[in-house]
Amino acid sequence: MDRRSRTPLSPIRFLERSAGVWRDRVAIGFEGTSTTYERLFERVERVAAGLRAAGVEEGDRVATLLPNVPAMLELHFAVPGAGAVLVPMNTRLSATEHAYILGHSGATCVVADREMRDHLDTASTHLARPPRIVYVGDSSEYERLATDSGRLPLVTPDEDALLSINYTSGTTGKPKGAMYTHRGAYLQALGVIAEAGLDTSSAYLWSLPMFHCNGWAYTWAVTAMGARHECLGGFNAAEVWRLLKDSGITHLCAAPTVLTMLAEAPEAVPLKRPVRVFVGGSPPSPSLLARARELRLRITHLYGLTETYGPLAVCAWRPSWEEDSPAEQARLQARQGVGTIVTEPIRVVDSDMRDIAADGVSIGEIVMRGNNVTSGYYRDPVATERAFSGGWFHSGDLAVMHPDGYVELRDRLKDIIISGGENISTIEVEQALVAHAAVIEAAVIGVADERWGEVPKAFVTVRDGSTVDLTELLDFVGQRLARFKVPKEIEFVTELPKTATGKVQKFVLRAAALGTPESQP
Repeated sequence: MDRRSRTPLSPIRFLERSAGVWRDRVAIGFEGTSTTYERLFERVERVAAGLRAAGVEEGDRVATLLPNVPAMLELHFAVPGAGAVLVPMNTRLSATEHAYILGHSGATCVVADREMRDHLDTASTHLARPPRIVYVGDSSEYERLATDSGRLPLVTPDEDALLSINYTSGTTGKPKGAMYTHRGAYLQALGVIAEAGLDTSSAYLWSLPMFHCNGWAYTWAVTAMGARHECLGGFNAAEVWRLLKDSGITHLCAAPTVLTMLAEAPEAVPLKRPVRVFVGGSPPSPSLLARARELRLRITHLYGLTETYGPLAVCAWRPSWEEDSPAEQARLQARQGVGTIVTEPIRVVDSDMRDIAADGVSIGEIVMRGNNVTSGYYRDPVATERAFSGGWFHSGDLAVMHPDGYVELRDRLKDIIISGGENISTIEVEQALVAHAAVIEAAVIGVADERWGEVPKAFVTVRDGSTVDLTELLDFVGQRLARFKVPKEIEFVTELPKTATGKVQKFVLRAAALGTPESQP
């Protein structure tokens, strides 16, 4: 095969194209200011030159500790464009956790919000070789970095080269660094464009952190289409609703907990025109999907992990569903769905790696492989080998395969409840609970029982001003579930413990139920 005309795939090329084709279009909106694509490209080349002048060499790791400000978007192109590797850190972690990621990744430089100065000073005390820290803000070192060193033509990397290391949430141990390549990021972005329907008229609101799986590749996908990035320095439901109503926003992404905050906000009213909202992180309840529909938030449910560049499955809408009742539509939409157009077929397998029956009943583990699956864990060959047993990445998620080919989660492998020999899906019980009008969120765990081995226990939050009797709620759930699935205990709480990306920390709930210190399993 003649490869003389072949060029490496890299999302850096998306910016280069948009800077030429869409040079006068607004690339970034932020706090009343705007930046064109021509100006964004210039800024990226200047930041890349500044990083090199600051001592960043090819292959070095450059970490970020930033909210969704323009600098964070610039660095998604400038760092790999300088031949380095991006390490986007979750801004909500502790100083100790950041120190671990910095030490494990070997980052030589950190670009951080200046409000994180004390936090990083603490983290640095845990490191034998603290990295150089460049702070972002007016008249900051980052601005000098972007103005004092000229422009650096962005490098053309090998498409299999490391682009980004994204650390898992660490809810079951130390965070692991999922490695993303230029090729994987490029293809994932193309998948986003197709599934989200992005075009030059799109305006994407950054409610999802860019540090989370590189913003599910929207950092690159929105740029590729010459669309507008509307950046947010921090999440505020009232401000999000203002932008949804007044700024022509067409797309946003969110975890179900964020969607719940939007749906419950006093400012929530049906929009004049629908906005496409992509939800992932945990399954949204049918009741939440129904509420979003009332507000003209057109929900698409996604599924993925840090190890899969974010979402690799989409609950693709079928035209035949238009004839179904709203309740049935919500039930169908809550499924995880099918692989995106750049995803290899998703499998659900038994312990011997045999595909389970596509009957909507048989349960197996979701496994996947392909261009948008991590190439492995950084500096962790043992975990990599274990995760890719049998040549497929093991998600740890239990699911059924429906006859129409759509996957639906039943539980995390470690969360399934086995009661009297029967499997109980905590997700199924949680969705039965939140179907009650007074309940906002629910989390279900298994607790020890002398007779049954394990039984379900639920933790729920309720809407302000709402009251619900325990007996009433148990009766309500009992009308929807088999008796053995109904929680034997329900505890009302003000909020559920969550990771920085909105996932419920069930190990904290288990510890509370046992009366033991909060320790990860």
